[in-house]
Amino acid sequence: MKLVRFGASGSERPGLLAPDGSVRDCSAHVADYDHHFFSENGLERLRELAADPGQLPVVPPGERLGSPVARPRKLLAIGLNYSDHARETNAPIPTEPILFMKATSALCGPNDPILIPRGSTKTDWEVELAIVIGRDARYLASPEAARSSIAGFCAANDVSERSFQLERGGQWSKGKSSDHFFPLGPWLVTADSLVDPQQLGMTLDVNGVRRQTGHTSTMIFDVWQIVHYLSQFLTLEAGDVITTGTPPGVGMARKPPEFLRPGDIVRLAIDGLGAQECRCELA
Repeated sequence: MKLVRFGASGSERPGLLAPDGSVRDCSAHVADYDHHFFSENGLERLRELAADPGQLPVVPPGERLGSPVARPRKLLAIGLNYSDHARETNAPIPTEPILFMKATSALCGPNDPILIPRGSTKTDWEVELAIVIGRDARYLASPEAARSSIAGFCAANDVSERSFQLERGGQWSKGKSSDHFFPLGPWLVTADSLVDPQQLGMTLDVNGVRRQTGHTSTMIFDVWQIVHYLSQFLTLEAGDVITTGTPPGVGMARKPPEFLRPGDIVRLAIDGLGAQECRCELA
């Protein structure tokens, strides 16, 4: 299944992407794709609707898509999870997953504008595979046990302001959490509909020029290891989103460094998970 949320920002309704490419309105049957939905077996109930999407109203073409997950309780992120990205930033290869957090207010739709913060000089791009947690999980016994805790996967952009992140003191979160610094979607692909999340190509273009080309097979820690690992330190709650690191090609590693400016168009895609296209605007 491919889950979407559509409508004006703050008023999104839940839907499904039908096999014919149309978006179907599920709001008569489901309140939203949030913690309650995932923790109360909402995916199982939704499968009955997905089996016959023709019974659901068609959403008019061109309707805005929001984040496919309603505002989660946590946005967790793994840094430096591709060895070639670690090398391009002159960072050591991690021996354990590097965890940081993004503010949930950074979440936005897949085609919403990327807002360049006031005073920013180094807003950067990062195409990433995101995991959506399907049930509350704590102290998972193994990476294999993590499989039943994952609802699905999304494409994401871990937008980062490098001067805020690296030059202003403290931890990374202040450079990762500005408004619209986490475009998510266009849809959530359920785990049972994705053959192997570790076999996905990923790309990112800025103004039509390829900047990132990667593959999830080159992750240092795979999605199952990440979920298992994080569950040892905190409770993963249904609807939480975990973004899993970026391949090489980020702006700060280019020679000379290159960063986003108002008017730039960022387009990213991940195999099977769809594409985003965001225009950069001043906040």
